[in-house]
Amino acid sequence: MSTASLRARYMGDTVATASPQQLLVMLYDRLALDLQRAEEALVAGDRDVAHAQLLHAQEIVLELRASLQVDVWEGGPRLAALYSWMLGELMKANIKGDVRRVRDCRQVVEPLRDAWREAAASLAASGS
Repeated sequence: MSTASLRARYMGDTVATASPQQLLVMLYDRLALDLQRAEEALVAGDRDVAHAQLLHAQEIVLELRASLQVDVWEGGPRLAALYSWMLGELMKANIKGDVRRVRDCRQVVEPLRDAWREAAASLAASGS
């Protein structure tokens, strides 16, 4: 078995056995990574790499928005609005090659990722 196929199998197993909280953190981790890579690519002038990273980031935001149950949590509608804003910013950043918009999204995503990571760790520690 090749290294790539072993890695893919490992990642598939990791996702398949992850709790919903862990999956959310994984999505945010990858979203933050996509934004970092897109920003670096735009600064370097590599629009092709930036485009691919921004498209993947948009797919993650769409998944986050689709999985959000706005009626279960009072902050749900605000988070849904934030996801909609972010999606628009990522599309504009991709079309215009706008580094500032990517940075603005990173400034929102990274603290959210950290908060979700902390909440997931807290839940895991409490045995829930």
